[in-house]
Amino acid sequence: MAKLLQAPPKFLLPEWHIANKNQYNSAESQRSRSERLVAESQRLVDEIEKTTQRTQRDVNKKIEQRLDEIKFWKKELGDKLDQLVKETEVLFTFKTRLEKALESCQEPLYIAQKCQMFREQRVGIDLVHDEAELELIKEVEVLQGVISLLQRTLEETSEQLRLNRAAKYNLEKDLKDKFVALTIEDFCSSLTNNNPDICYADNVIRIEPNSVSIDDWVDFSNVNVEKADKQRNNTLALEALIDRILSQTASDLRKQFETVNLTFQSRIKETKDAKDKLTMHLVKVMDEITSQEKNIEVLNKAILDKEGPAKVAQTRLESRSHRPNVELCRDPAQYRLIKELHEITSNVERLKATLAQAEAELKGLSRRQLALQEEIQVKENTLYIDEVLCLQMRKSIQHHNF
Repeated sequence: MAKLLQAPPKFLLPEWHIANKNQYNSAESQRSRSERLVAESQRLVDEIEKTTQRTQRDVNKKIEQRLDEIKFWKKELGDKLDQLVKETEVLFTFKTRLEKALESCQEPLYIAQKCQMFREQRVGIDLVHDEAELELIKEVEVLQGVISLLQRTLEETSEQLRLNRAAKYNLEKDLKDKFVALTIEDFCSSLTNNNPDICYADNVIRIEPNSVSIDDWVDFSNVNVEKADKQRNNTLALEALIDRILSQTASDLRKQFETVNLTFQSRIKETKDAKDKLTMHLVKVMDEITSQEKNIEVLNKAILDKEGPAKVAQTRLESRSHRPNVELCRDPAQYRLIKELHEITSNVERLKATLAQAEAELKGLSRRQLALQEEIQVKENTLYIDEVLCLQMRKSIQHHNF
């Protein structure tokens, strides 16, 4: 047993001193390295803290700049939206005016065409292609032209309103996105290192595949603004055009309406004058008929009155033809009786010829009377059509500025 337990080896004194010295050197070296690491670590901590703070300040500044950019474009979009909405409301007003103007053209067109139809019922010589008819035809053409123009302008207005709605939709959608972005950027701007809302998030260091460049972002809003400006300018131009069209067409219609009325009044005056002259001639003809009838009575009486003297002359000649012998002489009385009978016969023939002429004239006067009466009825029919049916109906038309 004693043999098995061997005593540990003993070192020499120099070895002991060397071993201690080595321990001193190792400890000093380890401590020195640790001191350097502590100092280096502090410098690194200070440097990273400064870098982190500087970077965070830069990020905060970038977010603030981004906020300013979003606010700028949000204001631009909002201003353009307000302008477009305001001008669209004005255009709606013009559209309503166009619709009312179009509706108000229907009655004058109907009345003008009705007047044309009524005037086709004129008869005889009064069925004339006069100035009133020419102006009526022109009025119908003007009204149809105005209706066509207003319809086209109304279609253009509806299309412009559609374009305005599209531009308005794009502005509103862009504004909505800007509002959301502004809310997010405001939230990001408000975050601090001690904010309770901060946390770690997975897979945040990435570029979204659907993201756009800053230039694309600016261009997108700029295009929306330019489109809105374009449609607003188009709306302003269309409003000015509509205003001119409504003003001009109202003036044209009113002018033509007054022209037609003046031609009607002139034609009515001419017809009345003609009717008055016909009536005057009718009175004269009727007076002449009365005079001629009396003349015929006088002629008939004159012819009848000659029967007595003719009978007396013939009786005398008959009686004197029975004188006896030498008493049957051709004395002055005989010659005078024969001459008297010839005169009576000749005068009766003249009276009968004059009577025939008078009776022919009476028939002619009667025919003229009927012709005048018929012509007066024609004029009365024309006056009823022009003055009562047409002119009175036209007075119901109210021409206002569209």
